[in-house]
Amino acid sequence: MTEKNNSVNPAPAGSDYIVIKAKENGVQVIGLTRGLDTRFHHTEKLDKGEVLIAQFTDHTSAMKIRGKAEIWSKHGQLESES
Repeated sequence: MTEKNNSVNPAPAGSDYIVIKAKENGVQVIGLTRGLDTRFHHTEKLDKGEVLIAQFTDHTSAMKIRGKAEIWSKHGQLESES
């Protein structure tokens, strides 16, 4: 996959992707905003076996994951605990 970066369609800042796979029902993925005040801006709830592909953007600077899940990024794989 190649991202184009030009003035018409600029790539989002920090456009890294992560993959989250729920290992139990009720895993929460919470997106946090950029800027002076960090705030929650989006929440997803995953059931066991569901997969979410998320992207860091101009609006999303961090993600909080609650519950047991496998997480993959360009930095490697890890598993959260409940």
